[in-house]
Amino acid sequence: MTLAAIPLKPTRNPNDVLAPGVVRVLHDDGTVDPAHDPGLTDAELIGLYRALVRVRMLDERLVALQRQGRIGFHIGSLGEEAAILGSAFAMRPSDWIFPCYREFGAALWRGLPLQRYVDNMFGNENDPVRGRQMPDHYTCRAAKFGSVSSPIGTQITQAVGFAWAAKLKKDDLVTLVYFGDGATSSNEFHCGMNFAGVFRTPTVLFCRNNGWAISVPTERQTASATFADKGIAYGVHAVRCDGNDLLAVIATTRDAVARAARGDGPTLIEALTYRVAGHSTSDDPKAYRKEAEVEEWKRRDPIARVRRLLERKSLWSDADQASAEAAIDAEVREAVAAAEQTSPPALATMFDDVYAELPWHLVEQRDELLRGPRAKGHGA
Repeated sequence: MTLAAIPLKPTRNPNDVLAPGVVRVLHDDGTVDPAHDPGLTDAELIGLYRALVRVRMLDERLVALQRQGRIGFHIGSLGEEAAILGSAFAMRPSDWIFPCYREFGAALWRGLPLQRYVDNMFGNENDPVRGRQMPDHYTCRAAKFGSVSSPIGTQITQAVGFAWAAKLKKDDLVTLVYFGDGATSSNEFHCGMNFAGVFRTPTVLFCRNNGWAISVPTERQTASATFADKGIAYGVHAVRCDGNDLLAVIATTRDAVARAARGDGPTLIEALTYRVAGHSTSDDPKAYRKEAEVEEWKRRDPIARVRRLLERKSLWSDADQASAEAAIDAEVREAVAAAEQTSPPALATMFDDVYAELPWHLVEQRDELLRGPRAKGHGA
């Protein structure tokens, strides 16, 4: 790809995906570019489409729950579903994912049970992180999915270090790390990119360029022509793709995984997408961006694009859509009901999961805590 051919101004226009070098597969009419088609089966396309719909419906439900005061917080992926699910789909079972905080769709795809995810949103005793973190800060070792943490960019150096260890051990393992365009301004991005480039770690660095780092626009994050440009300085292979094009994301990520697995080093992927909703349920995007911009991107809805492909192949109908939505709605309602009926974590669990064997002084502190007085309504 020729990065020099790309205009020297980062923007948030949907037509940015038409720039030279940006990988695209799905055309607006539902046809596919055979040059980059990842060759999914019909069953894989249908499964991915159902997963996209499930993620969006879950997003909408969680926002409603937060507005009702039933959960405290949610950070969603509205408009970015294809970038997240497409990249997760392209990873091999042996590979590990290090999330930012929008990637619950990737965790669910990799095997995090929906009930455990919803338990995390309520912080109950079945929450994988035992209610110690705010909602949407989950993890799933069985799914080879690392822990979410709020500080910006920390997952980048973690993913690179994990991949470096795997390379030293000669494990057939690639790591993928998600981060937003705002994280490219963090120390962790530069440290991670430099280390990955120098030691040629088997890492896919996946930048979701969604236009906004909370209220800070893309053009305030960098003077580089693109975020992919940043790979050049560190000797990291870089590519851009249409992040709202499920097939383009899959093709690009598969290529990056293959490069890493055969020892050709890391790849920086810049996926051009857009954050349609607020940064989180604590954010009001109307305070810093125009609705006309949002509406323009909604016409590039990644889920609608996949549906057009399925309909063109006679694989999906309105009846299929209604059936899928009804099943997903029932599944989510059941998970929410179960989570709300589950007790909070026991007080003593705050001492668990840090030491293999609890030190004596923490044993004393735990016992003293459990013997101590309780505020009304607070049990052990």
